[in-house]
Amino acid sequence: MKKVLIITYYWPPAGGPGVQRWLKFVKYLPEHHIHPIVYCPKNPSYPTLDHTLSKEVDSKITVLKHPIKEPLRFLKMLFKTKTNTLSKGGIPDSKKQGFFERFLLFIRGNFFVPDARIFWVKPSIKFLSSYISKHQIDTIITTGPPHSVHLIGMQLKTQHHLQWYADFRDPWTDISYHKNLNLTHSAKQKHLELERQVLNTSDHIIVTSSQTKKLFSKITKHPISVITNGFDNENRSPVPLDSEFSLTHIGSLLDQRNPMLLWEVLSELTEELPDFKSQFQLVLVGNVSAEIRATIESTGLKSYLNLVGSVAHNEAVTYQSKTQVLLLIEANTREASYIIPGKLFEYLNANRPIVALGPKQSDIPSILEDTNTGFYFDYENKSALKSHILTLYKRYKNNTLSVDSKQTERFSRKYCTQQLAELLKSSS
Repeated sequence: MKKVLIITYYWPPAGGPGVQRWLKFVKYLPEHHIHPIVYCPKNPSYPTLDHTLSKEVDSKITVLKHPIKEPLRFLKMLFKTKTNTLSKGGIPDSKKQGFFERFLLFIRGNFFVPDARIFWVKPSIKFLSSYISKHQIDTIITTGPPHSVHLIGMQLKTQHHLQWYADFRDPWTDISYHKNLNLTHSAKQKHLELERQVLNTSDHIIVTSSQTKKLFSKITKHPISVITNGFDNENRSPVPLDSEFSLTHIGSLLDQRNPMLLWEVLSELTEELPDFKSQFQLVLVGNVSAEIRATIESTGLKSYLNLVGSVAHNEAVTYQSKTQVLLLIEANTREASYIIPGKLFEYLNANRPIVALGPKQSDIPSILEDTNTGFYFDYENKSALKSHILTLYKRYKNNTLSVDSKQTERFSRKYCTQQLAELLKSSS
């Protein structure tokens, strides 16, 4: 059986989307005669926890752990509220940053390049070098962010002449928050240089979207494969639909993704249609920023809002399955065009109509069209968005609101793992 060492920062009990991808790959790789060995921190500082995910780790899987020193722990002791917000991805636009936010982000962006897990690199190289030699490992995978893990992979490849796959769940310097880190010129150049080194040293690059592949193809000639995120449909029980006309968004909704267009459309429909006003409910599951909550209130939607907060993954799946309509909201930015949010694939499996909003350039529209699961709108198409939601509402009233999906199985975690296994075996 082929052995593959997977180096990741996020691993159960970490919550959030970052842990899902490799948790599921590890779950299904043994079916393809590949033995995954996971390496992760022993004492990480995860922004969110989901202990239910630990149940999905097979006891037969080898999980190696080594201590990590995270300097942001000290800053959390001084600025707990601010650092908790920032660690969950809530990095505000530079124009909206207060003094302490600018201070914390300046430290994070300029003193810890590429990120605050940089001090885990050298100890990990030493620890894993011994393990690799003893157990005759010839293939490693690093998955980021945090992109410090790729520096571990780069050094191990150099020392041991391994086959190295660098998996990018998100881009590096083109991630949406990168420009808000208050980087000096030298720090920007260091990020770019490290990114270039990783992309040109790894044997194979794995990305989650074709847009990211196009982006990285400008930096390297090394092979790049697209293996998307996916859904796991095991142990899925049917649940009754909401009686209200519920529109539900799952996951964090932060300042960068504040769809004023959508709030205006929903506000207008509540004013124009008495029935809609009495039956509509806006459900937000996950961390929602104060700015977005204030915007929703200012557009007159507060009384229709159900703020659920963060929940375990299995509970989030239930909300996806019982809602009338699923909302997918991406920022109207160039950086957002590189992202296919992991929740999209969970949405496909929920088999409920999807209304997606995002930048003009995106992989999302083709996925919705190919699977017949929903419609995509850019931020300049208010009339079309309003008309579509009204159509969905009419179908809800007539008890005909359903989805006749197709070709969704190619986004299942099992199928995605098969793609990964074929890639790993092709280099053997």
